[in-house]
Amino acid sequence: MADNLNRNQDAGLIETRLDGEQLLKGRFLDVRRDRVRLPDGAVTTREYIVHPGAVMVLPVFDDGRVLVERQFRYPVDQVVIEYPAGKIDPNESSLTCAERELREETGYSAKEFFFLTRIHPVFSYSTEYIDLFAARGLTAGEPELDEHEFLETFTTDLAQMFEWIKSGRITDVKTIIGTFWLEKILSGSWSFGAPAV
Repeated sequence: MADNLNRNQDAGLIETRLDGEQLLKGRFLDVRRDRVRLPDGAVTTREYIVHPGAVMVLPVFDDGRVLVERQFRYPVDQVVIEYPAGKIDPNESSLTCAERELREETGYSAKEFFFLTRIHPVFSYSTEYIDLFAARGLTAGEPELDEHEFLETFTTDLAQMFEWIKSGRITDVKTIIGTFWLEKILSGSWSFGAPAV
């Protein structure tokens, strides 16, 4: 009943694609411009990036510490702190991507992965979504970084993560959301749920 009500309420907000063009097709970016009809009948354009989706892994040790990374992000010209993450490859499931990214970037494998939620970090101009997973039962190994990928991993606790968020040292939205999510789980307010399969 609520879904039908929402669909009826949404009718006055929906924009309808009329046609479109690809503005740029790079190795990573696919930029589009569509003509759309607005709810009032007017026609305008929307520019956006088509993205295949991504995952972020929150590796949690038995004592509650987390594994994070430091890496340089060129668009913001700074070294940032974030959890392991990466783009989903063609025909790859989110879970398979999470397992791969954790292993490649950190060298760690996990006995269990738990799907937490899906977020849309910038849906005003991108189709990107990020599936968040927690990983437990961690075993260390050797990283398998991609060519031209440079990062450092280290462990810390949630108290330090929150200090960095509060001070503005961590500004990455997915890392902020993941840290708040983990705090709810580790405090007992929320649960990990069933392991992802």
